[in-house]
Amino acid sequence: MAEVCWGPMLAAFSVTLDQSDDRLATSHCLLGFRYAVHVTAVMGMQTQRDAFVTSMAKFTYLHCAADMKQKNVDAVKAIISIAIEDGNFLQEAWEHILTCLSRIEHLQLLGEGAPTDASILTGTNVETEEKISKSMGFPALKKKGTLQNPAMVAVVRGGSYDSTSTGGNTPGLVTPEQINNFISNLNLLDQIGNFELNHVFAHSQRLNSEAIVAFVKALCKVAISELQSPTDPRVFSLTKIVEIAHYNMNRIRLVWSRIWNVLSDFFVSVGLSENLSVAIFVMDSLRQLAMKFLEREELANYNFQNEFLRPFVIVMQKSSSGEIRELIIRCISQMVLSRVSNVKSGWKSVFMIFTAAAADERKNIVLLAFETMEKIVREYFPYITETEILTFTDCVKCLITFTTSRFNSDVSLNAIAFLRFCAVKLAEGGLVSNNKSVVDDSIPEVNKAVDTSSDKDDSMSFWVPLLTGLSKLASDPRSAIRKSSLEVLFNILKDHGHLFSCQFWSDVFTSVVFPIFDSVSDKRDTRRDGQNSPTSRSSNAEGSAWDSETFAVAAECLIDLIVSFFDVLRSQLPGVVSILTGFIRSPVQGLASTGYAALVRLVDDLGSRLSENEWRQIFLALKEATTSATPGVRKVLKSMDNIDVPGISQSYNDMDMSDHELTNDDFEDDNLQTAAYIVSRLKSHISMQLLIIQVTTDLLKMHLQSLSVANTSIILELFSSIASHAHELNSETLLQKKLQKACSILGLTPPPMVHFENESHQNYLNFLQNILANNPSLCKEINVEAELITACIKILQIYVSCTGSISAQQRLVDQPVPHWILPLGSAKKEELATRTSLVVSALRVLSGLENDSFKRYVSQIFPLLVDLVRSEHSSGEVQRVLSYLFQSCIGPIVME
Repeated sequence: MAEVCWGPMLAAFSVTLDQSDDRLATSHCLLGFRYAVHVTAVMGMQTQRDAFVTSMAKFTYLHCAADMKQKNVDAVKAIISIAIEDGNFLQEAWEHILTCLSRIEHLQLLGEGAPTDASILTGTNVETEEKISKSMGFPALKKKGTLQNPAMVAVVRGGSYDSTSTGGNTPGLVTPEQINNFISNLNLLDQIGNFELNHVFAHSQRLNSEAIVAFVKALCKVAISELQSPTDPRVFSLTKIVEIAHYNMNRIRLVWSRIWNVLSDFFVSVGLSENLSVAIFVMDSLRQLAMKFLEREELANYNFQNEFLRPFVIVMQKSSSGEIRELIIRCISQMVLSRVSNVKSGWKSVFMIFTAAAADERKNIVLLAFETMEKIVREYFPYITETEILTFTDCVKCLITFTTSRFNSDVSLNAIAFLRFCAVKLAEGGLVSNNKSVVDDSIPEVNKAVDTSSDKDDSMSFWVPLLTGLSKLASDPRSAIRKSSLEVLFNILKDHGHLFSCQFWSDVFTSVVFPIFDSVSDKRDTRRDGQNSPTSRSSNAEGSAWDSETFAVAAECLIDLIVSFFDVLRSQLPGVVSILTGFIRSPVQGLASTGYAALVRLVDDLGSRLSENEWRQIFLALKEATTSATPGVRKVLKSMDNIDVPGISQSYNDMDMSDHELTNDDFEDDNLQTAAYIVSRLKSHISMQLLIIQVTTDLLKMHLQSLSVANTSIILELFSSIASHAHELNSETLLQKKLQKACSILGLTPPPMVHFENESHQNYLNFLQNILANNPSLCKEINVEAELITACIKILQIYVSCTGSISAQQRLVDQPVPHWILPLGSAKKEELATRTSLVVSALRVLSGLENDSFKRYVSQIFPLLVDLVRSEHSSGEVQRVLSYLFQSCIGPIVME
């Protein structure tokens, strides 16, 4: 019946209501409209229902108040009655009804002479707004409104029903007759009081679950149209949103969540508005609403606080307005500090907001947020994890973001200190026990045993973001922050490491400790189960930003940690040693000596706790450091082959470079730069090799008595390879001459290659002597004596070659013996003087051999001794030691 009749009925009611002013006829028409809306709404006839509601809304004439009559006021009353009686079935039709209520309130406001909302939401038309605010009642309105207020003109002139504002935007003045009609019609609206308007919104709490969601959607839509009005923005519906949210707060969770999803989208949309005044007003409205929500006790396992604070989070993260972001921080700070005991699930959103603020580009926002964060951590920390311990992680992430603040180092340092405070709280175990009390009430009995058994593992997971955050701060460009973060990180590990399992320690070193040293670590695959990482050298720029103080702090903290928990951390020793050898290899100034001191201290502190295998790992790491550096240096030195220097040929003449005048005409600028780089690189390489020799020598002093055969072989290979490498470098005569000339032109000291060769052979000799004297069992297994004789022979050969003498083995039988002495250049004399101490040591070693031992090797030694006797340029000290050797060792053999 309704399907067939609704069209004619709509026509009959509409035509009569439009053309007739008879009170009885119009009242019957309005009654018919009410019944028609009721029938179509209850039966779900959406199109028909909306047609009747739209027609009634148009007949209110609220959009052109100057033409309003009594029948139109009655239509308004009928609309309100429909809202009260049939609200559960109106659905989308609510928008028309709420639009009418908005327009009624606007007209009543104008009638009272109160300032419009535009005076709050816009900064334009200041003079007009002041005049409006001063107008009192209809006489003032009649006197001033026509010419001086564009918004008033628009209302009086009226517009179409669908226009965004109450009136149209057509320019032009209104007639006195229109003004008089408008004022008299405002008197008609006195029949509708505030009670009737407010009753519709108060009655929303009686709507069913579907109806309230539709009501809220419609109200948000009307509110947006009000706020976005280009001529007359208003906040009526916005204030009603806050009211109806309060009225409906007691609804069941499912329904309330649906309501809030709509409201949340609304607050976010308008909060991001380009109109700053509108956005500020909306955020303040949301604050009022949130304060009301926080007054209520949140039910267990219900995250509504987190939901109603989410609009703040989204706007904070997306808003381009600094004023809005600052307002949000102030709102959240006020809410949390005044209702801290009521905050439950809302902590997550609070920390998300402060995290966004910590990364803000405006200093005042960062400082304002941290001020509140400081109070929360200092005074209200127990509340953070009272309901949900996962918020501990959110708090940590927020503090870590503050540590990276570029505006104020004090903020960063305080945030680091708070992270240590969080670690203390976590170590106390309070978080886990609180979680138990919450979890135990909400999970079945069957699962409680499982939860209890996993408590320790759960608590370990909270350490990860805290430790990882501090680890990443080690790369901060600010020295004070780097140093503080390193100290706090390692202090936390030392103070609370007894709580960690072996597996967790392994994870800590893998993801927290080792990444700090990636830029200088010698080799990551030794600590990552043999898996090479492509990023092992990716942080060189980061590492180079460290100063010597940071390196020293990092190394000291690392050694303290490994020594304190060595029984648990034995498996991490190769990685630690790799880091320290990486320090020694590094070209960063001061880093090599730091690595040297740290490695010696590590071994000294561990002492007898190191196993034979762990000693082997240390010596292998040092050996690897020496051998891996050699190919790179050879490649660099090879580039000198492409540089031609006039006057220096491939022949090994004995010209003394210091005796010739040197000019940079012999070098091109590019070649000089290349040579300067090669000199620098070679000096660094020699320094590193000498430091490894020194480290190895110092470590041997601690371990010499208990050296195994395998470890002794490794050390012998280490010393031997360095000595051979040093001799190889020193044999490159052409290279040396080119480098000497380049250094003369550049004003640089040449690389100490002779010193390098001397030191490497001397330490090798000393090591062999110590073993021979102090560890007879090793000597038998390795034949140290033969190694010692070989080393001495090599030293004697080098010295004889340096004196310029022809060795006995190279001399031909029929070659005449020269009767003159060839003079040596100053450079050769200096080199010979430098080598004297080494050859003296070798001769003394030979003279100290047992008679039987000397006899076994005399056939190899004697030709070299003869060459030394024949040498005209050897020093007097060499001659004296040589004389003693002949007297004490050769003489007895001859006499026999």
